[in-house]
Amino acid sequence: MSGTETSRKRSGEHGTAELAEFASALSIRDIPEHVVERCVDLFVDWAGSALSGARHHAILAVDDFAKEMGPNHGRSEVLISGRMTSPLFAAMVNAAASHVSEQDDVHNGSVFHPGAVVFPAALAVAQNIGASGRDFLTACVAGYETGIRAGEYLGLPHYKIFHTTGTAGTLAAAAAAGRLLGLGSEQMLNAFGSAGTQAAGVWEFLRDAADSKQLHTGKAAANGMTAASLAARGFTGARRILEGEQGMGAGMSRNCDPAKITAGLGVRWALAETSFKFHASCRHTHPAADALLKILHEHDLRADDIQHVTAHVHQAAIDVLGSVVRPATVHQAKFSMPATLGLIAVHRRAGLDEFDTVLEDEAVRELMRRVDMIFDPEVEQNYPATWMGKVSVTIRGGTVLTARVDEPKGDPGNTLTRDEIEKKRVL
Repeated sequence: MSGTETSRKRSGEHGTAELAEFASALSIRDIPEHVVERCVDLFVDWAGSALSGARHHAILAVDDFAKEMGPNHGRSEVLISGRMTSPLFAAMVNAAASHVSEQDDVHNGSVFHPGAVVFPAALAVAQNIGASGRDFLTACVAGYETGIRAGEYLGLPHYKIFHTTGTAGTLAAAAAAGRLLGLGSEQMLNAFGSAGTQAAGVWEFLRDAADSKQLHTGKAAANGMTAASLAARGFTGARRILEGEQGMGAGMSRNCDPAKITAGLGVRWALAETSFKFHASCRHTHPAADALLKILHEHDLRADDIQHVTAHVHQAAIDVLGSVVRPATVHQAKFSMPATLGLIAVHRRAGLDEFDTVLEDEAVRELMRRVDMIFDPEVEQNYPATWMGKVSVTIRGGTVLTARVDEPKGDPGNTLTRDEIEKKRVL
């Protein structure tokens, strides 16, 4: 390799190609044992999330669509019903289902939910071709590593408008499906190009309590799989879909650093950095929820003791949660800081059962009126590498109590055990 070529490679100019080469060549022998074990735990967590979406009206609509448009037989399973169909429609329904309960995993630095798009695509393809468990896990790791780096490259300017799980997630699904299909590096590069040109998902749905978020994951998994399957048939795609002059970075973000596309490939395992969700709500609510729980336990407080709660948050939390003023649906309530902290104050939990009745829970609704969010420079400075939680609680008599949590429950440094993962309510 010439000096010029080396310089270009190190600058990330050919980042998409390097990422494709890594994803196509990855072997189970390359992956440290603790990363494989973490992948298994993430899969168990994802399966529970997918099953928990079975009764949601949006998922029933997606499943009904899949029944009408897809075959009623095949090798790939729709988990919420046990129905067998094609890989495409199984991936679509399973991905949508696993994102609706807000119990799926999240990678902090990329602000991306890998499991909701990687596992549905990988499982559907693996079942269809009869892949081994080792190949399945290898493909899932490839998907996580690809999607997380794509999300980190697109960055926070992208996340302000775009739902990264729907955009970077399309490439993640393509990587997982493509690895199972045995794509070579050139084919994987074509798959990434076709995946990226289909990537979509914006946050406007939150203002209307719309169901589009489930479409983001459903289509990301299905479109990524489509891209990989087409690449296996010789279909070509853009070679620099991330860093090109008219690629995703140029069109969907600003000031992207191409070096992030390949940072630490094969050395830094981003999958191992992925967090589990403990509360059944948007991850942006979790740090404050944990900080409030800390105050409740340390001072033995009840909801009636609380005059006011202020959550000190980063700007992205305000961008995502700030549009939900009065939740109209249970799902929209999961994107409400007052609703989440109201449940924590009243029930000391914000799980699936608590959210199911949040709109009718008068004690929670009363507490919601006493919760607000403010921008905090310290929290912002540490985000997204660290999702710090800070709250101020004014109690009866005017005393102000404060608490800070540096690692919310579920983060790698404060992770869930397998027992805690399995005991998360899914039905």
